[in-house]
Amino acid sequence: MNPDWTFLSNHGHVLIALGREPDARIRDVAEVVGITERAVQNILADLCAAGYVAKERLGRRNHYELRPEVPMRHPLEQGHAIGELLAAIGDVVATPAATPDAATEPR
Repeated sequence: MNPDWTFLSNHGHVLIALGREPDARIRDVAEVVGITERAVQNILADLCAAGYVAKERLGRRNHYELRPEVPMRHPLEQGHAIGELLAAIGDVVATPAATPDAATEPR
């Protein structure tokens, strides 16, 4: 048995890391995920382009906001939003997009 594989891809790991620390530096995300800074940059570009993450520059740092309402990409998971995965993992901050019903729904 190979103990090196995991259930989530590096894209999923980066998403979770940013959900736990939205103001993390790329260096910090790379360390926690166990990949290079360049790999994190490429993954962040993918996640931002797909709409899973919004990046905002705050002074000298970036702030990352997760978009939990965006559906998962693989055909096996398309009926589910990424927020469902994040909720299952726990300890992740995700900001849903503003909707007209959001203000009237109980939290």
